[in-house]
Amino acid sequence: MKGIGLKMYIDNLKIQNFRNYKYQEINFENKINIFYGDNAQGKTNILESIFISSFGKSFRTNKEKELIKMGENFLKVQTHFQKKDRDGEIKVEISDKKNVYLNDVKLKKLSEVLGNIILVIFTPDDINLLKSGPASRRKFLDMMIGQLRPAYVLNLNSYLKTLEQRNNFLKQKMKNDAMLDIWDEKLAEYGEKIYTYRKQFIELIKNKITSIHAEITAEKIDIKYFSDCKSKEDFLQELKKNRVNDYYRGYTTKGVHRDDFTIYINNEPVNIYGSQGQNRTAILSLKLAELNVIYDDLGEYPILLLDDFMSELDEKRISNFLNNIEDIQVIITCTKNIDIKNSISHKVVNGEIL
Repeated sequence: MKGIGLKMYIDNLKIQNFRNYKYQEINFENKINIFYGDNAQGKTNILESIFISSFGKSFRTNKEKELIKMGENFLKVQTHFQKKDRDGEIKVEISDKKNVYLNDVKLKKLSEVLGNIILVIFTPDDINLLKSGPASRRKFLDMMIGQLRPAYVLNLNSYLKTLEQRNNFLKQKMKNDAMLDIWDEKLAEYGEKIYTYRKQFIELIKNKITSIHAEITAEKIDIKYFSDCKSKEDFLQELKKNRVNDYYRGYTTKGVHRDDFTIYINNEPVNIYGSQGQNRTAILSLKLAELNVIYDDLGEYPILLLDDFMSELDEKRISNFLNNIEDIQVIITCTKNIDIKNSISHKVVNGEIL
């Protein structure tokens, strides 16, 4: 029934001149939706268009002109969604500039699109989330928190703008402690708020991931968050203590822009000592924990996007994962059709849904 239920879902998507699609309309079921086909046919493009409707930007590229079909000069994505209390439509248009609309009302800021269509996405790159650099793990936190807390995005953007100004000044090699004091004060103000949000959500994940991981394996899992900014006062001290080093290097060496978290399996950091299988299981547990944190916060499950994740997992992990997503709208891409209960399949061939 319209707008009723414990999970949000997408029921219709229209894409025009997007990647290799001239025009395509897709009706989604409120269950598991599978899009299968050979590589480079346009499966991931479907997930990317949905992601853009949620975040206003792509998870694959920062060059938005790459999204427009070759030979065309604009693209349009329209996504209709249902939530427990309302329905709505996000429209994204990109040509010389980008415009985003919510129910045909143009949004003034891109951040205003956040929180309408809530997503959790799993891509093949996520398998390396724990092994790659801290930036990818901060991005994971920023995406999750940003969908739920608009104020977090405002603080993060203000912090990054102030950080850029401070770094530009440091690159000039002109020592002026009075100027740095001004930027340090603002950095510490924004940084303390960002730290508070991240610490809160890491604790929420920690509370979920232990029991989730126990259902998949008998190994013990833990997650710890590391930051230079546990309070405004601490951060100001760190900035002043490292000021000489910052002048020398030409950039800010301490701050929440260098935060990180580590997952431990049996008290050992999984990114260093864990096997490939342990890393994959830890990522699955992390994503499921994210789903449940969002559910607890909103009272309804987000939409789950799975981009070719089957190819990275063995049958046992796939089975354990699928058992945990029965009550969620899932949109899966894969190279071969898979037999999953409560699902509908579509074949994708050269930018067309058959």
